[in-house]
Amino acid sequence: MPDNLQTESPPSVASLVGGIIEDAQRLVQQEVRLARRELQTEWDKAKVAGMSILIGMAVCSLGGVFLGSMLVYLLHELAGMPLSAAYGIVGALLAVIGGIVFYGGSKKAGEVNVVPPQTAETLRENVQWMQNPR
Repeated sequence: MPDNLQTESPPSVASLVGGIIEDAQRLVQQEVRLARRELQTEWDKAKVAGMSILIGMAVCSLGGVFLGSMLVYLLHELAGMPLSAAYGIVGALLAVIGGIVFYGGSKKAGEVNVVPPQTAETLRENVQWMQNPR
């Protein structure tokens, strides 16, 4: 008599299909959780970049108003130049400083990923696996 008799029957097609559906549901749930986590991370980065831009613009504006007026009259008094020339020099200086701050905020905003990279990669892998399940 053979020693290794099989006492269990092979799994049914229904149980195999049920297992596949269960695995697919679990995979979708994991992908949704990953997407939520990545979107939250990207949203936090977007908030930091936006606040940086807004604060930079507010500081430039407020500083420009007070210091600009002071510098215009200082140039007018000390250099004896007309007020229009003093306003032109101070305005150009403030435009350069504001541009530098705005560029820094824009650079931070460029780091924000609209599509979560890790989720996109795993979705690509999952689709590829489903198409070629070897």
